[in-house]
Amino acid sequence: MNKDLTVGEPGKVLWKFCLPLFGSVIFQQLYNIADSLVAGRFAGENALAAVGNSYEITLIFLAFAFGCNIGCSVIVSQLFGARRYGDMKTAVYTTLVASGVLCAGLMAIGFGAGAGLLQLINTPEEIFADSALYLRIYVLGLPFLFFYNVATGIFSAMGDSKTPFYFLAVSSVTNILVDIWFVAGFHWGVAGVAWATFLCQGASCILAITVVLKRLKGVKTDQKSVIFSWNILKKLAIIAVPSILQQSFISVGNIVIQSVINSFGASVIAGYAAAIKLNNLVVTSFTTLGNGVSNYAAQNMGAGKTERIGQGMRAGIRMVWAICVPVVALYLLAGRYLLCLFMDSESVEALATGMQFLRVVSGFYFVVSLKLISDGILRGVGRMREFVIGTFTDLILRVVLAVSLSRLFGTMGIWAAWPVGWSTATVLSLYFNRDFLKNSSGPDPDRVGEKASV
Repeated sequence: MNKDLTVGEPGKVLWKFCLPLFGSVIFQQLYNIADSLVAGRFAGENALAAVGNSYEITLIFLAFAFGCNIGCSVIVSQLFGARRYGDMKTAVYTTLVASGVLCAGLMAIGFGAGAGLLQLINTPEEIFADSALYLRIYVLGLPFLFFYNVATGIFSAMGDSKTPFYFLAVSSVTNILVDIWFVAGFHWGVAGVAWATFLCQGASCILAITVVLKRLKGVKTDQKSVIFSWNILKKLAIIAVPSILQQSFISVGNIVIQSVINSFGASVIAGYAAAIKLNNLVVTSFTTLGNGVSNYAAQNMGAGKTERIGQGMRAGIRMVWAICVPVVALYLLAGRYLLCLFMDSESVEALATGMQFLRVVSGFYFVVSLKLISDGILRGVGRMREFVIGTFTDLILRVVLAVSLSRLFGTMGIWAAWPVGWSTATVLSLYFNRDFLKNSSGPDPDRVGEKASV
């Protein structure tokens, strides 16, 4: 069911639209959490370390898929809000074609350079083979990752956050069961974890694309849509490329940080692998809610209702902070029990590493969630230059501080880089959105339309 986000009280509209998105990303993260959980519990600490080690490289590929999702979602939202349905269909078809070409290129790179990347990040010998195997199977499933992300972006752009939630709820639960079946039942180890994700994500992708194409066929248009448009591709790239660069450089930064962590041995790698999955569950949830705010801002901008954008930003901040309270309490008070889901309680060093990370980082979820909502507004109204500045500031600070402070304070120095990077980037993002924070009428409509018109 398509949903117009340009009418109704902004707070209620956002809650109703974003809650299914929040549920969707929880199930999406279950894919990754299930991989580490099953590997750690049924295949051992080295298997957990191997999956976690490869995960940082897979985030590079995910960055490109995420960029395609955001680019398509923002442009389609603007066209949907402006009732330009023919151009909206063209934008969807153009994204599918461009994503397919991009995915093919990344698969070639992944198969050719995967082992080299693992060597580059100082992967320990005892987990190298399993890391390489997991990475190869992951690259094989990249088409499913790309087209599924595009499909969810299209659903969100048209105000439908429930359909992707239903797909993910079923496929994620199935993935956990298949993970256990392949690893505990067939004893396939890391390969079983990877193949389970491949099969379940493939099924979700096929279903999602089928529903999207059927949904688009039912949208009546006054003008003929085309399969590919260079003009639309350029507009998609204006939004997608900064988002891809953002996520790619974050992934590269995480790889640098992973290489530093790898120098501390397999137990520290395993502890970090478990803790970072818990961390990414939260941060990715906030990112997805920020994407929902982007859709809201883009639809309202396309409809010329820029006065609603500031109201939506405030509602988004209240929403993520309401989620922060129980999450922070859970991680601080029960973090050890959550980490034990991934490993035996006898893994003393790994558990200590994971708890140290959670204690340092979790209190700053209030800060990073504020940044991600503010970033969502920047993307939705087309302020991509400001968006990139804030993001790169965060990345550079985290990488530089993690490398330098690790030499002085060990792992504690690495974890301290997160709060500093998040806090600095949050201040910048809020400064760039200061006009929306000052009043609910938002900025000069002509200025907004000039920057992100479609």
